This record gives sequence, structure tokens and C-alpha cells, in this order.
Amino acid sequence: MAQARLDPVGSVLTLAYDPNIVSFESLEKRARAFGCALAEQFGHETYTLTGLDCADCAVKLEAAISRMTGMVWVSANFATAKLSVEYEADKVDPKRVIKTVENLGYGVLEATRPPEERSWWERHNRTFTTVASGAFLALGLAAAYGNQTMSANILYGLSVIIGGWPVARSGFYSVKSLTVDMNFLVLVAVLGAMVLGEWVEAAAVIFLFSVGNALEAASMERTRKVLKNLVDLVPREAAVRHGDHVHRKPVDEINIGDVMMVNPGEKIAMDGVVEVGRSTVDQSSVTGESMPVDKLAGDKVFAATINLHGALDVRVTKSSNDNTIARIVHLVEQAQTHKAPTQIFTERFGRLYTPAILAAAALIAIVPPLVVGGTFVPWIERALVLLVVSCPCALIISTPVALVSAIGSAARHGVLIKGGAYIEAVSDLDVFAFDKTGTLTAGEPVVTDIVALGDWGEEKILRYVAGVEGRSEHPIARAVGRAATERGLAPIEATDFQALPGSGAYASIEGEQYYVGSWKLFESRLLPLVVEPDILDLEKEGKTIILFGTEEKILGALALADQLREEAAATLVDIRRVGVRHLYMLTGDNEPTAALIAKNLGLDAFHAELLPEDKLELIRAFGERYGNVAMVGDGVNDAPALAAATVGIAMGAAGTDVALETADIALMSDDISKIPYTIDLSQRTMRIIKQNIVFSLVVVTLLVATTFGGYLTLPLGIVGHEGSALLVIANGMRLLR
Repeated sequence: MAQARLDPVGSVLTLAYDPNIVSFESLEKRARAFGCALAEQFGHETYTLTGLDCADCAVKLEAAISRMTGMVWVSANFATAKLSVEYEADKVDPKRVIKTVENLGYGVLEATRPPEERSWWERHNRTFTTVASGAFLALGLAAAYGNQTMSANILYGLSVIIGGWPVARSGFYSVKSLTVDMNFLVLVAVLGAMVLGEWVEAAAVIFLFSVGNALEAASMERTRKVLKNLVDLVPREAAVRHGDHVHRKPVDEINIGDVMMVNPGEKIAMDGVVEVGRSTVDQSSVTGESMPVDKLAGDKVFAATINLHGALDVRVTKSSNDNTIARIVHLVEQAQTHKAPTQIFTERFGRLYTPAILAAAALIAIVPPLVVGGTFVPWIERALVLLVVSCPCALIISTPVALVSAIGSAARHGVLIKGGAYIEAVSDLDVFAFDKTGTLTAGEPVVTDIVALGDWGEEKILRYVAGVEGRSEHPIARAVGRAATERGLAPIEATDFQALPGSGAYASIEGEQYYVGSWKLFESRLLPLVVEPDILDLEKEGKTIILFGTEEKILGALALADQLREEAAATLVDIRRVGVRHLYMLTGDNEPTAALIAKNLGLDAFHAELLPEDKLELIRAFGERYGNVAMVGDGVNDAPALAAATVGIAMGAAGTDVALETADIALMSDDISKIPYTIDLSQRTMRIIKQNIVFSLVVVTLLVATTFGGYLTLPLGIVGHEGSALLVIANGMRLLR
């Protein structure tokens, strides 16, 4: 099975599968047992829209498109202005989808044309109609000042027609598709004002509403630039070597396996592996790391990173639409599908609230004149004002604009958050559980102590051990080699190397055979095995002991340990500072090593010698005992625990596909200090969301109250309504800084 998706609204299960392995008939039979229907073939389209700048509009657009016959799945993402649809290919014409979208008042960009290549009219039509509407309103006011009543009304009418045409079209189709929105409410209010002879109010409402929409669109465009800037980081072409020739090719024509030539100062165009060369690479655009990273043959490099010094030959490992940047952009775009509980609440509230306001406005217009007497005109005016001021646009947009800004800001800092639900969850965590290796520690053993016996010195011991281990690919051998290099020592030349799997290795040096390995290796060769207390003391500290000697005696030993990350201790202090009460470590390492790490970091407790399923059970137990749990790991061995936690956080996800797919939050670098930043960002986001919700409710309450009192006119109502929405957007966009 390649892909499965269930649409709970339409009760349609969509499957992508290999017909050579699974038959359609067998799937259809199983689906029917659960009351589902299967479409044997379906199409998929993604459209980039213009004019989609409101979360409420996206919800209503989804509802309208999903009602089309044969439509399987619909997702309108206002944060990225994209509409994705899946449909039964024999029942839906994609052109009809585009026509429906356009009828609802939105533009559809051609798939082959990026947004920056839109025509002047596509980019500026909203500004033009707003300015034109305002100009005719101003001319009408001037004519009215000169007592030219007829001319003034004509100019007001032109203002309404020019500025109100998009509103009228959207309002009409929103009713036709049974999705009443703000455009319809404004349309009713304007028509009502014109019927009552209030032409200046009608024109003022249209103009102010257009201004508000234009400003909202400009604000949302700024948040969308976060994604656009990520895409623009990747070069459009690269130098590729074919035999003895080097020529530049567009990135979408470069194939996996091609070799790119990257000169100093150039951006790397594709994900790949260094084949030849040595350099330092600025990876901040992908991982958020502030310091450049050394790259040697065999190291991974990422598209959009900058080669600072040496020339590199890079063999391409991923296509242009599957590189790390492309996947980050895709995941950020899809983050809106994981909506926060607060966002879901406000959207549901809006769906129930708007019909209730329509009913209340109708009652205000009809009931008071019939009950207490008097004319209908003042009550109809109040009803029209109520329609405009009580639409919950500010409330509905209060959550998504903050979430989009937070997700975009985090992406710029090397933190990939896969949805608003996880931002909300991170803000209220009770427990953090950490894997040890590669998370709290660097994940590479380091030589910490050298014990020399007899007349052997420490440097001589290290040179001999490095000589024996020189041809080994074991991590311990690499650690010994690094230790010798750091001390400026050349490994002594060894011959006849032989690895002993599971216990060590031996080699000949100057005609004598020397052994390097574990207790097990020397116990099998020496009887009795006499070990110095100094070596035993190092082992009690949780360090890995490597013995060195001949078949007759032990000459010395090296102690190795996985070193704590430099930032680990400070990071855990910061995590406690932002409100997390319990910190645990879950590791498959031995108990003495785990105990030493836990003590040095001040953890509440640790659990050692765990299998992946043991970590999973502990995460579930923490959740039952404390509440919300975060698991931090490398995304491979910790995948079950990451999936079971309230929030799974993966380290170093830039180079790990599994981490990108498994975790809810991915730290693109190995920088654990990004965790307090992420918690702080989520808490600030939730504070802003709460501010926005309270502010929007207070404004709506005041506007409705003044409407009932007869103190609010239509233009002032529009100013209050649009002004509150703009303030909510501006407050949310503070997170982009």
C-alpha cells in the first residue's frame, strides 16, 4: 500500500496502491464492509490562487468545492494561497473546478507561471479598483458640497460599482454555494443603504471594505514571502562535469548521480555527497547553525548552502524537487492542515455565528416596528450595520495568522514545525524525555584517559594503539586516530592487520604482535588477567575501556566516553526556566554511563538499557502520569517513541529522511539549544492568539452594543470591523521578527 487517505466529511477512502500486489476488487470489498466507496482512478491538482487572504474564506472555499459531484478531497490553505483537490477522474473536469473558484471571486494562476510572473492587472487589480472607488467617492463628496445632488449620486454609484463588483460576485456565489461570508453581508448592507437613499454611506462602505481587503492581502503576502524566500535560496543552475567537459545546466535537468563542480563562494544547487575536495560550508539557510561546518569527502551537503573556501566535487543524491529545501517548503506549506485546537474552535464558532447574526439582523429590522410601532427605516439601518460589524473575521483570523507567522519564523531559524497543533502542544508540556546518544551527547566516542604501565609513556601507548587501529573503520578506531592527530602524534607503522569481530584487532609492529581490544580479547589470551586499579576505576565511571598489550601482558589502556554536548546543560536549565517540570533520559546504553550523564546534567531520573519498545512504553506511562510529553531523539531508533509522544522532536533532521517524516518538530541541525527557543516561540504565539481572541471579541461586543443603541453608522462600522482585523493581523505578524 503506497498511500491511504480518509475524508471524514465525504466518507470516501482514497488509496494509492500497486496493482501488481493488491487488486482493486479486494480493496473495494474491504472498503464496503466499512461503508466506504472507492474511486478506481482519481486526479490530483494543486492551484495557486489570488485573492485568498482570509482563513474564513478558505473554509468556505473548501466547502463549496467539496460539494461538487465526484470530489474526493479538498484542502484550501490560506497561508500559502493554494487549493489542492483530489477527484474521480471520470466525474470531474478540472476546468470546472477553476471556473467554480473564479466564480467565488478568486483568481487561479497557471501552474507553469510562478506568482512573480503575474500580469500587471493580476498583481494590482485590487489596488486599482480600491483607488478608483475612493476617487469617485471623493468626487461625489465634492459634488455634494457644491449642491450637485444628482451628480454626487451618480459618482457614488460609480464608486459602488467599481469597488463593489468583486464583492457582489463573491457574495452572490457564496450564497449559491450555501457558504455565506463577509462579502455577502457587506453586499446586503450596501444594497440596503442604496434602497434607503443613503448613497454616500453605500460608497463609503464599499471603499473602506476594499481598503481593508487590500491591506489584509498585503499583510498576508508578507508572511508568504517567508516560503518564497526559502525557494529563492536555491540556485537555478549549476556547473556539471561530464567526462572532461564542464557546463552549466538548469537544476531540473540535473540527474541523480551527476557530479557538480562547486567553487568557493558559490551556493550548492542540489543535495549530494562530497566526492572530492575539502571546504567549509555555511549551512545556516537549512539548519540555522551560526557557525560554518567543515566538509570532507563522504560528507553530505544540502541545496541552498554556501561553499565558503575550497572547491568541491559533489555527487547529486536527490532531485531538485526532492531536496532538503523543497521538502522543508512542502512541509511548511502542509503545516496548516494540522490545525491547533484553538483554530478549529474559532472556525466552528464562525460557521454557527454568521447564520445566527443573519437571523438577528432580520429580527431587528422587522420586530421592533411591529411591536412598538414607528417606521422601519431606522431599524433596517441598524440591521444593516449589525450585519457588517458582527461578522467574526477578526476572531477567525486571530489564530491562523499567528500560527503561520510562527511556523515561518521557526523555519528561518532551522526549526521545522509541522502544524499549529504542535505549536499549541509545545507551549504546555509537562515532561521532556531525551534519548542520550546523539541528543544529549555528541554521539561520537572521545579518548578521555590514557593509562600507561611499566616504562611505556602515554604518547607511546597512543601511537601504538593508533597504529594497530589504523585500518579499522570502527568508531573507536576513528576516536583513537583523532586523539593522536589532536596531540600531533603520528601513528606508528603496523603490518599484518587483522580485525577480531566483537573483541578487537591485532597487528605487527617492528616484528612483534600487539593486541587492542576488550576484556574478552585479553581474557582469552592471558591467564591470570591482572588489571591495574586505575583501569577498573575508569570503568566504574561508565567509560569504555580499550586494553593494549601483547599475549604476555597488558601494557596500557585507553578510556573512551561519549561526550556531553557543550550546550546540553545550559539547554536543560533553559527548558526548566520556560516551565517544563520533569526531565528524563531514555537510553539503550549501560546503567553506569547513563547514571554519570544524568548526574552531570541534573536530570530528574534516567532509564538505561532500553529497547525501542521499552522507550515507547515509558512515553505512554509518562503521558498517563503527567500529561503532555515531548520526546527528543534522532528519528531512527526513537521513531516509535517520537510517534507516541504528544510532540516528537527530531535532532539533525537535515540529513535524516526518517526524522523529517516521523517527528512533529524537526531541528534541522544538531543544535539542542533550539528546543528552548521553540518552546518560547510557541508560548509567545499562544499569548498573541489569546490577545487576538480577547481583542476581537471585545471589539465585536462594543460594535454590536453601539449598533443596538443607534450610535453606529455603516461607514464607522466598516472602519471598526476592518480595523480590528488589521490589528489582529499586525499583532500576529510580530512573530515574524
